[in-house]
Amino acid sequence: MKILVINCGSSSLKYQLIDMQNESVLAKGLCERIGIEGSKLTHKPTGKDEYVVTTDMPNHEVAVKLVLDALLDKTHGVIENVDEITAVGHRVLHAGAKYSASIVVNDDVKAVIKECFDLGPLHNPANLTGIEACEAAMPGKKQVAVFDTAFHQTMPEKAFMYAIPYEYYEKYNIRKYGFHGTSHAFVSNEAISFGKLDPNNSKVIVCHLGNGGSLSAVVNGKCVDTSMGLTPLEGLIMGTRSGDIDPAVVQFIANKENKSVDEVLNILNKKSGILGMSGVSSDFRDVGKAAAEGNHKAEVALEAFKYRVIKYIGSYVAAMNGVDAIVFTAGVGENDKNMRAEICESLSYLGIKIDAEANSHRGEEVVISTPDSKVKVMVIPTNEELRIARETLALVK
Repeated sequence: MKILVINCGSSSLKYQLIDMQNESVLAKGLCERIGIEGSKLTHKPTGKDEYVVTTDMPNHEVAVKLVLDALLDKTHGVIENVDEITAVGHRVLHAGAKYSASIVVNDDVKAVIKECFDLGPLHNPANLTGIEACEAAMPGKKQVAVFDTAFHQTMPEKAFMYAIPYEYYEKYNIRKYGFHGTSHAFVSNEAISFGKLDPNNSKVIVCHLGNGGSLSAVVNGKCVDTSMGLTPLEGLIMGTRSGDIDPAVVQFIANKENKSVDEVLNILNKKSGILGMSGVSSDFRDVGKAAAEGNHKAEVALEAFKYRVIKYIGSYVAAMNGVDAIVFTAGVGENDKNMRAEICESLSYLGIKIDAEANSHRGEEVVISTPDSKVKVMVIPTNEELRIARETLALVK
């Protein structure tokens, strides 16, 4: 059985075709600049040469047709007929509080995705467009929505409620939702398996550290807290996002700079984080290089990032009354051995000991703590596409 995984942005479409017999990637690719001049499809079939198509893509429906053409191409394709695709799994950002699991798409599901446009204005419209484009290109093919917020819906009220008048929750569903859920679900499940933890008696903290970053506290495979909130702006310092700040900062900047609330939030989302603090870049590698060359602002930005991660880990250890494993994933978490080591140094009170040689590994599942460490520390590369494919297969087989 082959599952096509689709992740639509407002002007992009990422995809993978996965053979679920052995969970191998047959092909993957990216449609860029959809609806913009200079549209391009880059198709990468496993074991074959990369295939690039530069052509107009006025909308996502055209992009989906180009993807199918690439998958079926006699030279660069990997299937002979669209019927070989069992179903399509879509990454969808937001389901509000309506869905706590993946679901086969129907009119009601599409209505919920649309209802959440206000909660996910950049992603949900594109996600719905991708679903409808696939429905048009592959009539009758089952589509599955895999929600980025679903994994976090097991949080108790004490974790997801904000201390604002209750009427705003009743009227507008203002609460913590959390994001990166597909990654947190995949990594926490892999941690239990790879780390040989008891699935019915385990406490895991997942550190998804990248340009966007979030942590989750997971008890017996279920999320009990996460760092992102109503939107992805809450929580850690990120590449361009501020993370946690005093809400009055918004009013203060708006008044001093004569800006609207929307303008200030744009600053907090796109011009803050380590980019805003360092003045160098939103890329942790660039900021790390600047720090090594003596750039004080870059040094402070990285130290603040680590400090925020350490504080969240400590709070989740307290909330869960212990921890069995801490897991690093995503771009920074998987690849920056120094960042991992320095974060863990500040957690020595938990009895954590890091194996320097194991910590030097990249791109693989590895336990980086020593055998006598009281908490197991792991690196597990995330694979959101595989998680989406697994969820899709479970619903359609």
